[in-house]
Parts: sequence; C-alpha cells; structure tokens
Amino acid sequence: MNIPSKHVEDLVEHFASLPGIGRKTALRLVLNLLKRKEEEIESFSKSLGGIKTKICSCKKCGNLSDAEVCSICAQHSRNHKLICVVEDIRDIMAIENTQQYFGVYHVLGGVISPIEGIGPNDLNIIPLLERVNAGEAEEVILALNATMEGDTTNFYLYRKLIDSNITITTLSRGVSVGTELHYTDELTLGRSIVNRTLFDMAPVKR
Repeated sequence: MNIPSKHVEDLVEHFASLPGIGRKTALRLVLNLLKRKEEEIESFSKSLGGIKTKICSCKKCGNLSDAEVCSICAQHSRNHKLICVVEDIRDIMAIENTQQYFGVYHVLGGVISPIEGIGPNDLNIIPLLERVNAGEAEEVILALNATMEGDTTNFYLYRKLIDSNITITTLSRGVSVGTELHYTDELTLGRSIVNRTLFDMAPVKR
C-alpha cells in the first residue's frame, strides 16, 4: 500500500495495530478523520490522550471507572450481597444491557488457561475471596464463558468458596457451550441470569 504521506502512514500503522483492524480499514478510518472538523479531531485526541490517566479500575470490583469506585458499586439501590463474577468488563456491559441483574460484579481479568500460561495467581481471585470472607456476599454467581477454561475457573472458584456459607450459582445453560458471554443475545443472557441454578460440580459434557 503506497501512502504518499508519512504522517498518514504512521496513523494507519497505529490503527492497524488494534485487534480486528487491517490496513485497508485503518486507511479508511484515517481518511474519514481527515474530513472531520478540527474541533472534532481535538475532542477525539483529548479522549484518546486521557485513556491511561483518566480511566482506572474500580477498587472494589475491577470494573472500568472514572473514579476509585465505579458507578455500579456506588449505587445504593443495588443488591451488594449479590456478586456476579465475570471474565472481563465486556461481560458487565452485556449483562447490564439485559436490565435483568441488580447486584454488583467482580472482574477476574481472565480465566485459568494452562496452555496460555495463566494460573489462579494471575487472576483477580484473592480480592474476591476477601470480599466473601468479609461478609460482603450472600450469593456469588459464576458467570464465566461456557468454555473449557471458563469451566475450569468455575470449579477452582467453587472449591475456594464452598466453605464460606454462601450460595454459589451459575448461569442456566441457555448460554450455549463455547459461546463468549458478551456475544450472547440480551434475551438469552437475561433469562440465564434470572433462571440461574446452583453450581453443579459435575463436569459439562461436550
């Protein structure tokens, strides 16, 4: 791809470094930006420039936040005794879109995956156990992706939580095996939350 401007080429390379964006798409985005008004570009640049300085992780749940405590954890109307454990913030967004869940969350930041070298110590598990041991939870929903790695992580968390005298549930299997949570349609995901079941130690047959 022969780009006559070095500056445009650099921007294309930056956009193309993002997941799911090839060089042709990156070039289309850059050319679109060139047509925008200067104030739009400045606003875009300002938002992008603050991505590391103005956005942080909620100190309670790990969700994205503009303050120490995210907007969900700060809501007094939510059931703070009900904690939904998810893999990442995209799952929170998906669950919130169902408008069927009114508890709080805990973001693990991944799942156990020996193949990728990710173990329990690499995840945000200890803070979850601390929340439960501090009496912050009456029920924990294990809402991880219905994959082998998700199931492995569920079993690990179950073993860690089983002696805590709380209810441990999981999403009903309306969410298909192998499906990532944030790709599940809102109706199915909402029903899976409402109709959640007690966690079963029996392995899922694939």
